[in-house]
Amino acid sequence: MADLLTTREIPLNPKESALLFIDVQNFCVRRDGGEFKDVSEADITGKYGYYFNRLKSVAIPNMQRLQAAFRTADIEVLYTTIESLTRDGRDRSLDYKISGFNVPKGSWDGRVIDEIAPGEDEIVLPKSSSSVFVSTHIDYLLRNLGIKQLVLCGLVTDQCVESAVRDACDLGYLVTLVPDACATYSQERHDNTLRAIKGYCRQVSTEPLIKEIGGA
Repeated sequence: MADLLTTREIPLNPKESALLFIDVQNFCVRRDGGEFKDVSEADITGKYGYYFNRLKSVAIPNMQRLQAAFRTADIEVLYTTIESLTRDGRDRSLDYKISGFNVPKGSWDGRVIDEIAPGEDEIVLPKSSSSVFVSTHIDYLLRNLGIKQLVLCGLVTDQCVESAVRDACDLGYLVTLVPDACATYSQERHDNTLRAIKGYCRQVSTEPLIKEIGGA
């Protein structure tokens, strides 16, 4: 019984688990994506050099491994992306309006990157707030799917990923975060948020998590 649990260190039950990729989309992964299209080359190599290197060498390869393993194990794989329900973004959260984030409905920016493209029957949820639990009906969907354990990874660790971890925990899900399948703008920010949300989730790297669900 979930109400008798005294630890978050519970191995995944494949029949009650799902993998959720957060904001792994053209907008914030590609050099020509909306978040970076007006950023100078000097800042791309300097200010954002760590971020793009981690995406290429660590986070995306691990996301691909997780996606393949979870599909093989017949575990539900879902995606959320920053994307407005309108072209002009009038439905966005106030935070996104202040931040200047607008990913128009149906745009290239709003698409999950090709490296982990969703399957034809996998669920993609557009969101217009930091937490997927605020601006989508994901809680309703997960309960309909019988999901009790939620595996999270994506972008960025200390913003939308952290928001999802906290909200999922408060809504009664057992949350597993995969740190080496996440990225943010510096190692310090990444490490700080992992420490801050340690009490809300268990943190398991890609390799042991794949082994946990029976993968090679």
